[in-house]
Amino acid sequence: MKYMELGFRPDTFYTVEAVRSVSSDLLNDLIIQVKSTKYLLHKFPMLSKCLRLKNLVSSQSQETETETSQEQKVIQLVDFPGETEAFELCAKFCYGITITLCAHNVVAVRCAAEYLGMTEEVEPGETENLVQRLELFLSSCVFTSWRDSLVTLQTTKVLPLWSEDLGITNRCVEAIANGVTLSNGEDFSSQLETGLLRNRSMRRRRDEILCNGGGSKAENTRWWGEDLADLGLDLYRRTIMAIKSSNRNVSPRLIGNALRIYASKWLQRTEECSPESKLVLELVISLLPAEKSSVPCSFLLQLLRMTNVMNVSQSSKMDLAAKAGNQLDKATVSELLIPLADKSDMLYDVVVVTMMVKQFVSQIKSERRRTQHRRSRSEENINLDEIQEVGRSLSSSSSSPLLAKVAKLVDSYLQEIAKDVNLTVSTFVELAESIPECSRICHDDLYKAIDIYLQVHQKIEKCERKRLCRILDCKKLTVEASKSAAQNQLLPLRVIVQILFVEQARATIATTTNNIITNETAVLRRSFTTRREEVQEEEEEERDEIKTNGGFQSTPSRFMAFCAIPRQPKKMLCKLLSISRSLSQRI
Repeated sequence: MKYMELGFRPDTFYTVEAVRSVSSDLLNDLIIQVKSTKYLLHKFPMLSKCLRLKNLVSSQSQETETETSQEQKVIQLVDFPGETEAFELCAKFCYGITITLCAHNVVAVRCAAEYLGMTEEVEPGETENLVQRLELFLSSCVFTSWRDSLVTLQTTKVLPLWSEDLGITNRCVEAIANGVTLSNGEDFSSQLETGLLRNRSMRRRRDEILCNGGGSKAENTRWWGEDLADLGLDLYRRTIMAIKSSNRNVSPRLIGNALRIYASKWLQRTEECSPESKLVLELVISLLPAEKSSVPCSFLLQLLRMTNVMNVSQSSKMDLAAKAGNQLDKATVSELLIPLADKSDMLYDVVVVTMMVKQFVSQIKSERRRTQHRRSRSEENINLDEIQEVGRSLSSSSSSPLLAKVAKLVDSYLQEIAKDVNLTVSTFVELAESIPECSRICHDDLYKAIDIYLQVHQKIEKCERKRLCRILDCKKLTVEASKSAAQNQLLPLRVIVQILFVEQARATIATTTNNIITNETAVLRRSFTTRREEVQEEEEEERDEIKTNGGFQSTPSRFMAFCAIPRQPKKMLCKLLSISRSLSQRI
């Protein structure tokens, strides 16, 4: 931390019965009261530096003197910024007594000097007054140091209005933002990212180094996430906004990590619902970077869990759900089990999970459309109808691996919430149908969720039971799941019949396929055996012809033999495929 010393005389202030005086051969002729402390001072050193005191004493001398006014009047300094500590430092400066200024007291002294009018206007042409010297110290020392700027910003909380009027707060915020964005090298970014997660013991060791004058600017900035976590709501918001709006490149992931540190410090106990915690949560949500994966999905879901407990505004909750939905493929089932504050309703917030699933699906579709659009523009020679046909086939038949992963996640989540007795069929079905049909390769997990729901809700009406089972595709059940479902008495009879029909069709297809493959193999074996004999005869004739033509052969015999292989097996395989398709369509 940097210091500035002003003055050269020893300290001569002393206290007698709560009155501060200056040891001098001259009698005091100025009494000033700050709060409950009186100062017995002298006019000459004080009025030569303080314009406000000069005007107050001048107005006193112009008053009409009476018998009762012969006593020396006390000048009361009401609402003095910085109170007695700041005033005494200003008074010592007027006497030439040595004072030491640093980031801890410079704000209070600067505000006090402004209050007293310690500018060059008092005596133009004289040595720089206290205000000018403090401004020089701020600009050349305090605002060039990360640590000093942060400490100074912290002290502005005591005098917020004065600090705002003098521009100290804004300059501190700008200095901190510049310190964060000072270096953009790859090595620095990795060090900074690691430093954000340092523990408190490392931070204390760092502070000791910096206080002793060591450490580089990169080291000062490495722990900026932990340092900023000590700021209050307003100052933290202004600082992060300044960092985000700076012209230099600051990784959204670094800002996200800083927000995680701030939230972990101020939101340690989610069960404590206080107005301050609610404000902190809403602030963190509003400052989250818009870029995807700037913060982990687990952190977003933790914040989302707190929104129900702290009754955060609906807009903040929806914004958070949208950000979490964009990276839902990285979530786990336990993280999605978000309790509802109202215990009389459902156990978990299924509505917000459904919203996140729809957001994720919408994002995948948007990315697919953008990809197809870029592909169509780059391939100008391809017919537009062909491109649209390809796009429709992709959207209907193909499934993104991420969508398949989220589909499995949703089915596992459905198995957990199905145990809730207050969960309605409509809510269950809406969540299940939010996943595109092509994304579920297998319906075994979905069947398990439906089975659990039917076991817990055995009194639901027949129409609701049918509606629930309508989302199940029997053709996508494995043999094991089909055997279990066929014996499940909770399923509607129509579903059981469908399952039995599908299994019978599978058995028919398997038998037909095996027979066709067996016949094809026999035909191929006979065909190749017959052709082998023909090739041997042709080779003998060619050898005789070569001898006759002098050893010249125009076409390789093996190539010609290969070209002459009958194509009947290929036709038979095509017929096999057509039979399989027709059987599947009947199913």
